[in-house]
Amino acid sequence: MTPREVAALVAYVVKLDPRMALDDQAAAADRLAQWCDILSDVPAQTDRWDAARTARDYIARNPYRIQPSDISRPWHAHRADLMNRHAGTFEPTRHPEINPDDETGDAYVTALRAERRAVATGQRPPDTHRAITAGPLAANVRRRLAELGEYMPPSVAETLADYRPHRARREQLARAGHPDPLDVACRYEHCRAPVNQQCRDHRGNPRPTPHPSRKDDATTAHYAQEPAA
Repeated sequence: MTPREVAALVAYVVKLDPRMALDDQAAAADRLAQWCDILSDVPAQTDRWDAARTARDYIARNPYRIQPSDISRPWHAHRADLMNRHAGTFEPTRHPEINPDDETGDAYVTALRAERRAVATGQRPPDTHRAITAGPLAANVRRRLAELGEYMPPSVAETLADYRPHRARREQLARAGHPDPLDVACRYEHCRAPVNQQCRDHRGNPRPTPHPSRKDDATTAHYAQEPAA
């Protein structure tokens, strides 16, 4: 929040709880500085978050005078929930400026991090998916995750996601039960990447996304394995 937003929040708090009023201007300035410092990384209002409503709920339910931490703690819990629900799905169609043949992949990583920051700060809702935990496809999901390697706790995987985007993407596809292009070899003439390896551009550099024909082949193979309804 900006100092102006924090000042407005403090005024609202004083209106709800007159005990918070201060006659001494120096003490009031010190309190405002403290609130500004603690709430500097807390937004005033975003999707499903409102600092004023959080303050009001606290005052309505607690006999103790509110502190800035009584607002920052709920925000950080809300932020953690957003990131836990965010599947991290990156949609290249939302970023037409990214060159799929970029040999460095810097634009892809930058855009992915920007999306995660937007979710973490409440600027956009998380992209969620429903995990397949039971039913006829559950065994297939477990098999695909096992093929990707050893188990890693979700919290650790999320922390490392920015540094292993391709692996994170494959895990997300597996959990969601969606086709994974790297489950099949690429038949594009100038690529021919084998199973579990990234596609290559015409210079032999890794592509941030698989070739379209490989996606089509993976989709066909994936749904051919699904049990009949």
